[in-house]
Amino acid sequence: MLKKILKTDDAKTTIIIRLMVGAVFLSEGIQKFLFADTLGAGRFAKIGLANPDFLGPFVGSFEIICGTLVLLGLLTRLAAIPLFTIISVAIITTKAQLLAANGFWSMLHDSRTDWAMFLGSIFLIIKGGGRWSVDRRLNTQK
Repeated sequence: MLKKILKTDDAKTTIIIRLMVGAVFLSEGIQKFLFADTLGAGRFAKIGLANPDFLGPFVGSFEIICGTLVLLGLLTRLAAIPLFTIISVAIITTKAQLLAANGFWSMLHDSRTDWAMFLGSIFLIIKGGGRWSVDRRLNTQK
C-alpha cells in the first residue's frame, strides 16, 4: 500500500508544480495564524462557516503540514488530498458569491490563484512527487 502511495514518475518538471502548490499553501497556513482576524478564524466567521475559532487553526495547520510535505515531495499524493479539499471548499464558499454579485469574468479574475491550486493539487494526486522527491527516493530504495 505504501509503495502505491509513494509511486511517482521520473518527470523533472513536477517540482515546479510541487513548489507552487506547496509554497502557496504553506504561506496561507502561516498567515491564518499571523493574521487570524482577517485570514483565519475572522475570515471564516465573515463568510459564515460554522465554528470559525476551531476551523481557522484547523485549516491553517493542515495547510502548513501538507504544504511542507508537498514541498519536500514526501507522501505527496496523500498531502495533496486535504489541500484539494481545502481549495474546493474555498472556491465553493467564496467564489460562488463573487459569481452571483459580480459576474463570471470578475469571479475568474479574483479566483485565478484558487484555480491554479485546485488544478495543481489534482495534478499531484495523479502524478505524485516526481523525480526530485522524497517519495521517489523511498520508493526506489531496495
